[in-house]
Amino acid sequence: MSPMMRKLTFLALGALLGASLTLTHAVLAQNGGDSAADVEELEALPLEKLRTFADIFSHIQESYVDEIDDEELLQHAIRGMLEGLDPHSSFLDEEEFRELQIGTSGEFGGLGIEVNMDNGAVRVVSPIDDTPAYEAGLEAGDLIIRIDEESVDGMSLNDAVQKMRGEPGTRIVLTVISEGADEPREVEIVRDIIEVRSVSSRMLEEGYGYLRIASFQSNTQQALNEHIAELRSENDGEDLRGVVLDLRNNPGGVLTAAVSVADTFLDDGLIVYTDGRIGESKMRYNAQSGDALNGAPIVVLVNQGSASASEIVAGALQDHQRALVVGSQSFGKGSVQTIQDLRDGSALKLTTARYYTPDGRSIQAEGILPDVRTDGVELTRVDAGEARREADLARHLMNLDDGGPDREEVEDEPAIDEDDYDLYVGLSLLKGLSILGQR
Repeated sequence: MSPMMRKLTFLALGALLGASLTLTHAVLAQNGGDSAADVEELEALPLEKLRTFADIFSHIQESYVDEIDDEELLQHAIRGMLEGLDPHSSFLDEEEFRELQIGTSGEFGGLGIEVNMDNGAVRVVSPIDDTPAYEAGLEAGDLIIRIDEESVDGMSLNDAVQKMRGEPGTRIVLTVISEGADEPREVEIVRDIIEVRSVSSRMLEEGYGYLRIASFQSNTQQALNEHIAELRSENDGEDLRGVVLDLRNNPGGVLTAAVSVADTFLDDGLIVYTDGRIGESKMRYNAQSGDALNGAPIVVLVNQGSASASEIVAGALQDHQRALVVGSQSFGKGSVQTIQDLRDGSALKLTTARYYTPDGRSIQAEGILPDVRTDGVELTRVDAGEARREADLARHLMNLDDGGPDREEVEDEPAIDEDDYDLYVGLSLLKGLSILGQR
């Protein structure tokens, strides 16, 4: 764009703003606006700020050391505006929007980790089961400070994600700081096609099943029903005496999938509701009649890598006293992001509401507190210390809760890993619940 055209553009912007504010003045007067001062405040604040934006835009175009395209510069401005709101609102260009849609279907290219941006660094929310990141030993809470030889400082989250993705079979080196470690470590990972198996299962002991949900996808409900049927078949066609539902390191996913999973184990009642400023953000989701386990007890396993949709399921089953929640405090990602298609093929991902459990507890920045904690912490709201959760992220949404109660098996292999203490505790509690139910 030539200097003359740019000047004309800014003049047009100023004229448009002036016309808009004049119209606002007229509407306020028609509707009985309080005073001229109210109108002056509306006129002064947006107009001056937008003039400043136009001035900065002009200075960058005329004086920046390298020539920069107008469209690219405006996109930077849009990204910055959204990333300044909270860790989950963002602008998605056409390619990023397409990759997001592919990711929710259960197959995409990359490393297999859910990440957030945290104070200029990339924080691992959770590795996805059986992916290159999982096999390389990345854990929830790990901080990625370099991607290959490039520091992530100054990168947007989308930029960092793009750099971690690539052709299957290519190598990438992440420099990672783990909680409690004295110094960073380098992790070499080979990229692969990520085919997320949403649900897996096995029998733990006679009568007791294990269901693992790694993420919530559009096909999760169907897969869950199939695995429950397989467990019943392995139990000689008899109803199970109890099930451990493992949601550890489950970063979430599709809201409707989470609602369907909770509905699988509930016979009626509210599952989750959302609340925000606009009417469309006020939603309630209720269970339909029918419990796939016919009332058999459930123990739900959670940890700090359990986020979003997995917290919805855990919270609903906990509030309805349908399950005992075991493990450590979950991540606390209790906000709703709405995806809005834009005319040029890009999309706006904007936080529009908060999730609430049936008892009215906000999940945001609080998470789900287990009924039985296996991390040595008393059953109270505690300082998370170095454990990174939603509440530790910069610009996270505040919790507005007014209060409420805290609170395929391989032959010859053991059903429970001897190092999996949470699962051991869960099965022990499940047996106790089963015995009490029989009595």
